[in-house]
Amino acid sequence: MDSSKQLQQEESEPLTDPTAYRRLIGRLVYLCITRPDITFAVNKLSQFLSKPHTGHMLAGEHVLRYLKGTIGHGLYYSAKSDLSLSNFSDADWAACPDTRRSISGFCLFLGTSLISWRSKKQHTVSRSSAEAEYRAMVVACCEVVWIVACSETLA
Repeated sequence: MDSSKQLQQEESEPLTDPTAYRRLIGRLVYLCITRPDITFAVNKLSQFLSKPHTGHMLAGEHVLRYLKGTIGHGLYYSAKSDLSLSNFSDADWAACPDTRRSISGFCLFLGTSLISWRSKKQHTVSRSSAEAEYRAMVVACCEVVWIVACSETLA
């Protein structure tokens, strides 16, 4: 999905039967477990489950065409990777045109293997891009603390 495309709530004609759209998004959410490259697009499309429009369905079909063309893509976990955690986070300040809330995301690597990621709309409206970035870092740090605590309990 084009990351510069701004989907909005009242974009085009509403779908007469939204169950097909909801079913498609549900399947794409499940597929995000092994295909994190579609997480951004699925996140955007899942925001319109309550009242989908034809433009949203077309964007969902575009994701399906992308998946068909990239069947060989997916997660790869190397057996020879080092055991160091790396965390990257980012925020898009006031990215949602309807609510003006920021979207934050992070990805957590163990060596070169991606083990956790998230992209989500922030709960509150940030007053600045720095505040949005700070909120994104907080969520990413919480994930690192949780991962480290779980690994210590298993050891």
